[in-house]
Amino acid sequence: MSVLSVRQVRFRYLTLYGLRWLPTGLLTPVMILLMQERGLSLSQIGLVATAQGLVVLALELPTGGLADALGRKPVLVVAWVVCLVSLVLFVVADSFWMFFLVWALQGIYRALDSGPLESWYVDATLAADPKAEYERGLGWAGTVIGVAIGAGALLGGGLVALGPVGPVSALTLPVVVAIALQVAALVALTVLLVEHRPARGAAAVRASVAEAPRMVGQAVGLLRRNRVLLALVAVELFWGFGMVTFESLLPVRLAEVVGGADRAAALLGPASSAAWLANAAGAALTPLMLRRLGAAPAAAVMRILQGVTVVGMGLLAGPVGVLIAYLACYTVHGASNPLHMGLLHRQVDGPYRTSVLSLNSMMGQPAGALGAVVLTALADATSITVAMLVGAVMLAVAAPLYLPAWRAGRRTADVEPGPVEHQPGESASGPGHPGPALDPAGPVDPVTVAASAPARSD
Repeated sequence: MSVLSVRQVRFRYLTLYGLRWLPTGLLTPVMILLMQERGLSLSQIGLVATAQGLVVLALELPTGGLADALGRKPVLVVAWVVCLVSLVLFVVADSFWMFFLVWALQGIYRALDSGPLESWYVDATLAADPKAEYERGLGWAGTVIGVAIGAGALLGGGLVALGPVGPVSALTLPVVVAIALQVAALVALTVLLVEHRPARGAAAVRASVAEAPRMVGQAVGLLRRNRVLLALVAVELFWGFGMVTFESLLPVRLAEVVGGADRAAALLGPASSAAWLANAAGAALTPLMLRRLGAAPAAAVMRILQGVTVVGMGLLAGPVGVLIAYLACYTVHGASNPLHMGLLHRQVDGPYRTSVLSLNSMMGQPAGALGAVVLTALADATSITVAMLVGAVMLAVAAPLYLPAWRAGRRTADVEPGPVEHQPGESASGPGHPGPALDPAGPVDPVTVAASAPARSD
């Protein structure tokens, strides 16, 4: 695919990944407040935000197929340009429909951006070294996202504290800086991401658009044939449902224990930054868990542990206990994602990789929406604690869905390696095989693997 080494691919991937999430961190502290400053009510803000979810749900699969057919770089360039346009519009938006357009553009951006960079990283790494252990890079990417968002949130808060600069209000200033960072990220993308595509130009675009539905169909077909992949994607249903507890219910629970929304809001600012840094720390634990447990067992344990941390948020008394459980939850969350994504990547080869990632991501959208409806209604009817306990159970019960990957790894470990025929789009190691560098049936020493081949990043 490229002349880059595994180490170069990893460095470029992590650099681009950090640049991609830094503007998001800048916007985190001010997005809702800025829309309120421009005259939107909380109910209107909720309505405009639905534009992103609806657009992502509609475009997630088609854009994944397009990235597989056309190439990852052109799709990412378009995605980051759309993001830049939405940020520029966000600076001047002053009405419900303008903000609705901002969020709709963000939805297009998220759909186009979901998967291509990670797919490029995995494919480029395997092209440089088919035995490279790219799960380490996925773990480092989790660390990068936590640091980038946490640092961006702190920077955004500092810019607001500086006050208005000329005609730019204090809340608008972080958005302006985010625009500058997005431009820098776009330039870096065009320079650092190297991809060889078989065809270019308008004819290639037309052919790729026509090919995208077939790519999606092949990915769905692979999902039907591969029980391991089906179980891994099903994890997202429970994960998306349960995440409502720490993304939406936690602020209400914190307000309950501190005695007011204002005091809770004052705590949540620094707590959110700390949570993303905890997320980064959790992702950094990925090599240790691979070495001690193996990917599938570790991923299952993380699902149970995350349920336990949510139980802590629901039952512990006082803000200190709730916040400690909150930080523990994000630590586990950061550790879970690279393990899950590494197992997912081992079930598919390059041609349909982004489409499968889109399928996995898409599962979380309706599950999260259902979780928001069910758990908030349950909280109104009973209590926040009861709703969080139900969400905790949903997170934990996903753990057995990692058993097929674990069993497949054990079966493969019991037989001598040899040529295996496989269906198009399946891993060359065969359906359900986690791949040569990551065996869910047992631990892998990433230090030993890294000594023979530079680690890769997703």
